[in-house]
Amino acid sequence: MRGPSIRNPDSLTTKTNEDTPKGLAFAITAYVLWGFLPLYMKALSHIPAAEVVAHRVVWSVPIAALVLVMMRRTQDLKAALLSPRTLLMGAVTATLISVNWGIYVWAIASGHALDAALGYYINPLFSILLGALLLGERMSKRQLIAVGLAVGAVFVLALDTGSIPWVALGLTLSWGFYALAKKSLPIGPNQGFLLEVLLLLVPALAYIAYLTSTGQGNFLTGAPVDTWLLLGCGAVTAVPLLIYANGAKLLRLSTIGILQYIAPTMIFFVAVFVFGEEFGRARMIAFPMIWAALILYSSSTLQQMRRSRPAKGS
Repeated sequence: MRGPSIRNPDSLTTKTNEDTPKGLAFAITAYVLWGFLPLYMKALSHIPAAEVVAHRVVWSVPIAALVLVMMRRTQDLKAALLSPRTLLMGAVTATLISVNWGIYVWAIASGHALDAALGYYINPLFSILLGALLLGERMSKRQLIAVGLAVGAVFVLALDTGSIPWVALGLTLSWGFYALAKKSLPIGPNQGFLLEVLLLLVPALAYIAYLTSTGQGNFLTGAPVDTWLLLGCGAVTAVPLLIYANGAKLLRLSTIGILQYIAPTMIFFVAVFVFGEEFGRARMIAFPMIWAALILYSSSTLQQMRRSRPAKGS
């Protein structure tokens, strides 16, 4: 028996190939909030990453639900919850985003914020590679060189430490496959996010209940500031995602491609100048390689979009 048909309301929204002030304001706000997120997560560094992720899930639900009710788009979520195929796809994206959150929270708490910045810098380059390998998308010469530089940067870091920079690669892989799987969800980004946290809600609540019953939890049992910080995890998780989802619809893809570097750049500066993480010789080589790769990637993307505009208008 087939589940109910689901339409993506966001796909019905009128989209132009122009940037809007509202879209720019939304997107920049979201990226700046993500850029400051390490400061918030650092304040929770004494709490295990799994507990922080569980609270990110639990307290994101009421915020995401409220937004969906205000937007009057609950019908699409109801249809998704009755569709086995959509639920399965949602379970995949929910798993990937929870892994990404877990690695990120642990990285900030453990003094690996620079590795987190590196991971998010590599993200767009990995997305290009995924598109070529899995979707048959053609890569330009500049994009090939960009991916090569990124691989070279990872190799430099691996040689220096004697091990693979798994934090950066873990964030890149989990987010890259999350973004790929997210494209297959037949619902809008706001509905998709709520579906994901709803699917994660039961295991998150079960884990928090276990921690509380065994005296290991920090919510309501530790310092009052810890309780408030864990409560705030919902806002710092859901608000930037929801702001971004609504801003992205009002911007050109090329603009989003440039703005996405705001967050990892802010994380980079916070890691070096606030957290005092060491920026050694290997990173002095690897990061400029990544920045050069991103310049090549961005210039190639902009050129491709300029070429495609006349064809669309003809």
